[in-house]
Amino acid sequence: MAKHVLIFDSGVGGLSVYQEIRHLLPDISYTYLFDNAKFPYGELSSEELIPRCCSLIQNLLVQQPADLVVIACNTASTQVLPALRSLLSIPVVGVVPAIKPAAQLTRTGCIGLLATPATIARPYTDKLIREFASDCTVLRLGSTELVVEAERKLGGLEVDLDRITTILAPWLQAPRTPDVLILGCTHFPLLKAELHHVLPTAQLVDSGPAVARRVRSQLELVAVRNVPQISENGVAYCSKLDQTAMRLVPALQSFGFMTLRELKIEGPIAIG
Repeated sequence: MAKHVLIFDSGVGGLSVYQEIRHLLPDISYTYLFDNAKFPYGELSSEELIPRCCSLIQNLLVQQPADLVVIACNTASTQVLPALRSLLSIPVVGVVPAIKPAAQLTRTGCIGLLATPATIARPYTDKLIREFASDCTVLRLGSTELVVEAERKLGGLEVDLDRITTILAPWLQAPRTPDVLILGCTHFPLLKAELHHVLPTAQLVDSGPAVARRVRSQLELVAVRNVPQISENGVAYCSKLDQTAMRLVPALQSFGFMTLRELKIEGPIAIG
């Protein structure tokens, strides 16, 4: 029986992480879950975000047992991981901004961290910068609008390059421009072409490859499940099956998720 991985995000940004994992582990089966009813996560409080993510994931695992869960969202990873790990008996892998590799790549010592407003303000982000980039200048830029643009792109709508230019204006007009740009939200690799067009001199890095390697190492330690229920491969779930979600079906299918279903939360799940 092939091992099964559940990948979770607020929207379709987690597909960029899934793409890296699938490239490394093509024989694993996958389920994708996104919480479009509460998208984007960057504007939710911890009090709302933590129980909601835990409830969604636990409810889906009842229907689709998995060997490992990937929280393919930087905002959720910085807040949800401890609570979720305390509830589940399977490994949970999160994502963090690729500050360490960026610090190793920069030649000018000026790094740009592009993430959601929540991620750039987290103490965990401060800790990563102190540990791995203390000798660098790290310019932070938080944007929820870029997350929306990535969703629009995968929904078949045109990306507003002028809007992206306006968002990056503080760096374009700064005395020092970053030579390495950290894509600190899993949505942002979906906009690599557009970001490179606006900031062509910067090297773009994200945490997808590192997450894929972590998933591989964790799965090597997990025994194959001895359960009668076999999880379906290539099924995506959303928290609200509306017209906006349906526009994402062609993109989901291009990633191998041929079916989109709505996940109903059966009830609140206590934490702790």
